[in-house]
Amino acid sequence: MIPAPTLEDRAMGALIGAFIGDALALGPHWYYDLDQLHADHGPWISDYTTPKPGRYHAGMQAGQLSQSGILLRLTVQSLVDCAGYDEADFCRRLDDELFPLLDGTPMNGPGGYTSQSIREAWRLRVKSALPWGQVGGNADTTEAAERTLGIAIRYALQPAQLAAAVSQNTALTQTDGTVVAMTVAFGAVLGMLVEGHKLDAAISPKLMARVKSGELPFHTVTSGNLQAPQAGQPEAPTAGRFPSPDALLSQSSIALAATDPDIHIDPAWKVSLVYGMPCAVYHHFESAVLHAINGGGQNQSRAILAGALTGAQTGLSGIPQRFIDGLENSAALLDLAGRLAKQMVA
Repeated sequence: MIPAPTLEDRAMGALIGAFIGDALALGPHWYYDLDQLHADHGPWISDYTTPKPGRYHAGMQAGQLSQSGILLRLTVQSLVDCAGYDEADFCRRLDDELFPLLDGTPMNGPGGYTSQSIREAWRLRVKSALPWGQVGGNADTTEAAERTLGIAIRYALQPAQLAAAVSQNTALTQTDGTVVAMTVAFGAVLGMLVEGHKLDAAISPKLMARVKSGELPFHTVTSGNLQAPQAGQPEAPTAGRFPSPDALLSQSSIALAATDPDIHIDPAWKVSLVYGMPCAVYHHFESAVLHAINGGGQNQSRAILAGALTGAQTGLSGIPQRFIDGLENSAALLDLAGRLAKQMVA
C-alpha cells in the first residue's frame, strides 16, 4: 500500500504541479479551433511541446514556463526570501524584475505573452507613475489566482492569513470584487488540500465551517449545513469582506459529479466544450493535467490550476518523473518548492 503523502510532499507537489501544468500548456495554448489544435499537435498531447510559429509563445521551447509560471516563481521567491508574504518586496520585484522587460503589448515580455491585468498595471505604474495600490484593473482573468498559488501553499495551515494575503496580492492587479472573492476561494480550497483534506463532497461544508468561525472572510447567514437561519438570529459581528460564500460551494458538487455513474463525459477533455474555453475566472496527476491541456482554449489556466490541485493530492512523489525531467530549470524549482514547504511547517 502506497503511504499517504506528507505535508511537505503535498506542498511541494502543489507548487511543482502548477509549474508543470503551465509548461505543458505552452505549446498548445489558446486554440479555440480544436481541429487546428489536433492538426498542429496530434490527437492527444502527452508531453511538453514547442509552440508553432505564429502562435502564442512562438519562439519559446518545450518545457519552458509562460509568464504565469514566471510570476508564480517570482511570488514564491519573495515568500521564501522574506519568510512570508511581504507586499513591499513583491511589488519591488515586479518593478525591478518584470516591468522593465514589458512594453505594454500582449505578444511581448517574459514567457512570450503578457496578460491583460499585468499590461494594465504596467501602464498605470510605469507610464502614469501611479503608486502601488492604484494600478489594479478590472480584468476578469485567472492571472492573480495563478501567481497566488504560492501564497495559498505557504499559508495552508493558517486560513485567515491565507485569505488576507491572497486578497491583498490579488487587489494589486485585479480589483473586481467577484474576481478577488473567487481567487481567495480557490486559494482556500488549495490550502485545504495541502493541509491533507480530500477533494470530496465534504470539502464545501469544511470551508463553510471556516466562514462561520471567521477564518474565511465570506458573508453568510445560514445555519449549519446551509439551512435557513433561526428567526431572530443576529447577524455575525463581521459580515465578511465578500458578499457571498457561493464560490466555496461548487467544489462539493463537482466532486459528487465526478463520482456519479449517471454523469459521464468521454473523453474527459471535452468538458471544456460544456463549461467553455474562455479566460474569465468564472468559467491521477497525469490524467488531470493532460485532459486540461487537450481541451483547448485557455488551457494554460486550467492546467496550472489543475496541476496545483492534483499535485497537492498526490504529493511530489506522485508526479511522473518525466514531467519533472522535461521541465526547464527543474532542479532550481524543486529547491524553491522545498524551501517554501519547510517554511510552512517550521
